[in-house]
Amino acid sequence: MADPKGFLTTGREVAPTRPVATRVKDWNEVYVPGSLLPIIGKQAGRCMDCGIPFCHNGCPLGNLIPEWNDYAYREDWEAASERLHATNNFPEFTGRLCPAPCEAACVLGINQPAVTIKNVEVSIIDRAWDAGGVRPQVPERLSGKTVAVVGSGPAGLAAAQQLTRAGHTVVVYERADRVGGLLRYGIPEFKMEKRHINRRIEQMRAEGTKFRTGIEIGRDLTATDLRKRFDAVVVAAGATTARDLPVPGRELRGVYQAMEYLPLANKVQEGDYVTTPLSAEGKHVVVIGGGDTGADCVGTAHRQGAASVTQLEIMPRPGEERSEGQPWPTFPMLYKVTSAHEEGGERVYSVSTTHFEGDEDGNVRFLHLVEVEFTDGKLVHKPGTERRIPAQLVTLAMGFTGTDTANGLVAQLGLDLDERGNIARDKDFATNVDGVFVAGDAGRGQSLIVWAIAEGRSAARAVDRHLTGASSLPAPIRPTDRALTV
Repeated sequence: MADPKGFLTTGREVAPTRPVATRVKDWNEVYVPGSLLPIIGKQAGRCMDCGIPFCHNGCPLGNLIPEWNDYAYREDWEAASERLHATNNFPEFTGRLCPAPCEAACVLGINQPAVTIKNVEVSIIDRAWDAGGVRPQVPERLSGKTVAVVGSGPAGLAAAQQLTRAGHTVVVYERADRVGGLLRYGIPEFKMEKRHINRRIEQMRAEGTKFRTGIEIGRDLTATDLRKRFDAVVVAAGATTARDLPVPGRELRGVYQAMEYLPLANKVQEGDYVTTPLSAEGKHVVVIGGGDTGADCVGTAHRQGAASVTQLEIMPRPGEERSEGQPWPTFPMLYKVTSAHEEGGERVYSVSTTHFEGDEDGNVRFLHLVEVEFTDGKLVHKPGTERRIPAQLVTLAMGFTGTDTANGLVAQLGLDLDERGNIARDKDFATNVDGVFVAGDAGRGQSLIVWAIAEGRSAARAVDRHLTGASSLPAPIRPTDRALTV
């Protein structure tokens, strides 16, 4: 145990953020650089080393949280990094992007603020990188087997790294011009600077993983040819079919999917554009959708100089405390103030968009909405609550409905889909086509980064067994496992 009295003597302290007025003028991460290390030892010391650490249940990766908390408290950073990497290929990603179901399941959180698990995690891995402690793990021998991984998001990268380390020759295909999937082009720079992806990709290249960008399987390379070239295929293409909003005026210029808007802002940071073709500068921006992607749109609009930002959510505003219907250790739906929300804008709950209004040139100018409520389990409009708000740029951030079927990948491989539009798989992550496996959102549906990495690791074990008859790779989850909820 770290500090036997730490949870009694030390309060929760999280990473401080840079002043709003400063950070909205740049795209750097919002946190004060180097601010965690002076406080992280005591924060790690708040871990109670529970007899039954429920944080393990909250995290699908099965992260060994009490162990690396103890090492961080004792400042044994090398051991802490080893324990962290034992279950997680990319802790620098999860430490920045995961909503931390582990903290929701922390035993201390029953009656006190939970341990700052995410902050400890990111402190350990950042220090490991700075100290040169993250090195390539080159396999001792090659198996002679080849694997194609379709998609370079967290699931695809995790599967690729595990299979490379197992001795297989792995090629990752990415349809975008750079590796990273939504990590690269869906996550704004202020949430995670892309240097974290770049150095991890370089580690993977040094281990032997090969990357092919700008190639979309199904269009640029047929799925049939892919199967001929490789002994196994892992489809980790994500659930990229965005939910649309079929209301009058949807066709107006200025109404875009979030994943049309966000990638362009990231491409500016990559140096592809001087300014984004879809800028919020001087515009009244409306973001439809109250989740993390919506918050990313809010923060991006602030940095582009929007005149105003309004975020709409059809559901009621969540409470700030756990309700009886969301008991510990489940992941509660609470009112969340992200760094983007701290920077300004208005959040409106329990409203539905009825239509968009444009000008004579076909540009959106107003959004019409109405207040809603749930009656007998049905969503109904409240009479007399209709109004319109200025809207010169609208982003739709309402989630995703399934994997992309338009590019031909699914049809060419002959893959079955489940009732939700995801690629169907069995208990071993295998599809109905021999030698083809699926990992991440493409099989699970829209989920969290920790679930994607866990799926990639588990699918890698299944592929390894398929190719060699046995595997020593870990498999933290099954395809049927779900988050700890009620």
